[in-house]
Amino acid sequence: MTPERRKSKMKVIQTNMSFTKLSAVQLAKQDLAKRLKVPEAEVREFGVSDREFPDMSLGAPEKGEMSAQMISSGWQIKLGAKGKTYEYRADKYHVRVHNFNGENHVIET
Repeated sequence: MTPERRKSKMKVIQTNMSFTKLSAVQLAKQDLAKRLKVPEAEVREFGVSDREFPDMSLGAPEKGEMSAQMISSGWQIKLGAKGKTYEYRADKYHVRVHNFNGENHVIET
């Protein structure tokens, strides 16, 4: 496993974990349940698809974040809860929530 370093709100996060499609979906479900303050069992998976993203932030940079402009392969994760659909994006290095209340967020692990 290769550690990845990325900047988020002026701090450096070092991660040694490598995500699989399954572990990324699980983390996304846990995160959405926490954000919405609902039991994880109420979060539904609508689909997970392989996708190429335009940059290393998976097309979902946090405010002020800079990322390498190169095609990144990963997964688009569609979840639902409380009558709404939410999108997460992931690759083997990180999981991000896309456009949650108008903002993107890196899910720290």
